[in-house]
Amino acid sequence: MNRRIVVKIGSSSLTSDEGGLNRAKVQYFADELSSLRKAGYQVLLVTSAAVAAGFRRIGYAKRPKLVHEKQASAAVGQALLMQCYNEAFDRHGHAVAQILLTRSDFSNRKRVDNALRTLEELLQHQVIPIINENDTVAIDELEQKFGDNDKLSALVANLVKADQLLIVTDTDGLYTEDPRKNAAARRIDRVGTISEELFRMAGGSGSSVGTGGMRSKVEAARIAVRGGVPVFVGRSAEPDDLLLAVSGNGKGTYFETSLQTLSTKKQWIGFHSFPQGRAIVDAGAENALVDGGRSLLPAGVVEVQGEFHPGDVIEVVNQTGLSIGRGVVNYASWQLRAVAGLSSEEVQRRVEVNRLEVIHRDEWITLAPHSTTASSTTINDHDQGGSIL
Repeated sequence: MNRRIVVKIGSSSLTSDEGGLNRAKVQYFADELSSLRKAGYQVLLVTSAAVAAGFRRIGYAKRPKLVHEKQASAAVGQALLMQCYNEAFDRHGHAVAQILLTRSDFSNRKRVDNALRTLEELLQHQVIPIINENDTVAIDELEQKFGDNDKLSALVANLVKADQLLIVTDTDGLYTEDPRKNAAARRIDRVGTISEELFRMAGGSGSSVGTGGMRSKVEAARIAVRGGVPVFVGRSAEPDDLLLAVSGNGKGTYFETSLQTLSTKKQWIGFHSFPQGRAIVDAGAENALVDGGRSLLPAGVVEVQGEFHPGDVIEVVNQTGLSIGRGVVNYASWQLRAVAGLSSEEVQRRVEVNRLEVIHRDEWITLAPHSTTASSTTINDHDQGGSIL
């Protein structure tokens, strides 16, 4: 089977600073992706820029902020974007397909399975899927937006079990500080552990035509590597830059992982589901879940928050408030409150449940930051080298 690559391209890489598609940029990336195809890779493209492409055509002076204005801009811009991609890839003889997704598509297991089957069928027929968020129906207020499609690209990469995710941005990777403000900032070449310190370095700024920033890309990398997909975040501005990126010599930062790809079920639990409540656990239960590969028992539960039923997904946090993972719960919230902290023998006397475990290890996914990999983060040699994490 050919190696499978997901490439995410943001708005700033496809448009002018004022908005509107830059056809030369679109053609450049079509050329780059076609080079990947020629080299034997299967390619899926996750693209932004529908809103950026459409807001000036619809008559707005600048990128709109109100939901209905952005949705109208996306409705116009998506057609322009696909027309441009179709023409650009047609020069290489490649057929393309449009796939529009929302956060709720991933939260529904049947719909996400259908999306996967569609993607697999397109790839089998040598069609390049072009995936974008369905901005015309996605709702900001319900937190269903993906954040300039960075998270969407990670979810897609996990879903199709990609060999690598390339997130193209307008900077050459992650720096210790903003290089636009501090000339002494150093680029981080490789990341083994995605820590809170790394998120602080990433900051949160985006461009005037996009919605993402480096922090959004680090969060996307965290999702992808937890699913067993290594990530490159960096620049592609010259011919064959994407080929260099997949070969390990790209202009950016590589996020490494030693984890195996996740099953569709565990992907859904960890990244697509909406937790209905929380269980706060003690240190012993945290170690058993994160490092011991064991199930969660009532004895390790300290507190229960929210209302849920058996079969719902709940979030598990430690006593410092850090989320350590998610799982399918076997108790109703009132049952778990009644037996939290009790031994298994006492639990069996007090409540009647189908399974003694609060969350069985087969229905659990660890999301704690320190579980990503065991290696360190390094800085490129020509910028003083060394380790920072």
